[in-house]
Formats: sequence, C-alpha cells, structure tokens
Amino acid sequence: MEFQIEKTELRDVYIITPEIFKDERGFFTETYRKDKFAAMGIDMEFVQDNHSRSAKNVVRGLHFQWEPPMGKLMRVTQGAAFLVAVDIRIGSPTFGKWVGVEASVENRKQVYAPAGCARGFCVLSEFAEIQYKCTGIYSNKAESGILWNDPAIGIDWPVKDPILSKKDEVAQTLEQWAQNPDSRNFVY
Repeated sequence: MEFQIEKTELRDVYIITPEIFKDERGFFTETYRKDKFAAMGIDMEFVQDNHSRSAKNVVRGLHFQWEPPMGKLMRVTQGAAFLVAVDIRIGSPTFGKWVGVEASVENRKQVYAPAGCARGFCVLSEFAEIQYKCTGIYSNKAESGILWNDPAIGIDWPVKDPILSKKDEVAQTLEQWAQNPDSRNFVY
C-alpha cells in the first residue's frame, strides 16, 4: 500500500493520505507503517494511541507537551474535523504559522505534527472521532496550550461559536508562550 504525502510550509508537518482498497464488502487501508513513514522522512517511534469523540462545533486545542516531547499523527475515524498544527518552535522561520486541513472518513487525510507544534481541531459534522498516535507518553506536568483564537496566529477556524473547555478558554497566547522559560524546550 502507498501513502500520498504533502509537505506543508511548516517544517516536518505533513498531510498524509493512505491508499484505500474498496469492494462490495467494504474497504481496507493501512493508516501507519513504520518503514513507509520512515522512507517519507517521518521516522518516529509512537508510544501511545489516543481516541476522542466530540460534538459539532467543539474546538480542542491548541495543545502541546515538552517533557517528554510529543509529536502526533492525527486522523478522523468518524465524521469530519478541521485538524490544525501551529509551529511554536522558538527561532523557527515559520514560528506562529499554522496549517489546517479538513479531514474526514471519506478523504482519509491525516496530519503529522512533530514536537514543537501545538495541535488542535474543530468538529465539522454532528460528531467526530479523532484518533492520534503520539511519540511521547502524556504528562500533565509538562503540557500546555495556546489560545485557540490568538490573533497573532490568525487561524481561520470554520466555526463561529465554538464549544470550548475551561482550560482552552483561558490558554496563554503565543507571545506568553514565547516568554515562558519552558519554551526553550522547543528551540528551532
């Protein structure tokens, strides 16, 4: 099976579409294969899988973790969502820039964003299930977020009145993150 890979303007952030085989019984696809991902330049060891379900207009993010560093391979397994990655690596030429893509069960698009990127999504369908492979084990002692609608980033979210967690409502801005001593963990 093959994977179609699209490089984005953010270093090491990729949009990946796996090949799918369909017939009258249904379909089959590989969503991850270490050897093929490594050949595409994504040579990471995934150590944790997560699965979330959210209602329409929910925005989750922009989340990240620095110890251990955590990259994520995100995909939608039910419904549709807008997947986002933001470069928060200090000194990066694309610091504060973002990439977003509509991903769904139908188009099978995935987003890989390495450690040093904040990630999030908003749900476009009545509900969506998002699964993501992580390169680090979750640690609540070394994780944080960036305000989902920080004007310094300017993400064009396809939702007007999002449903947010309390934590996401009061997340720090990109500028506050850049001044935080922990941001030195993500130097470009």
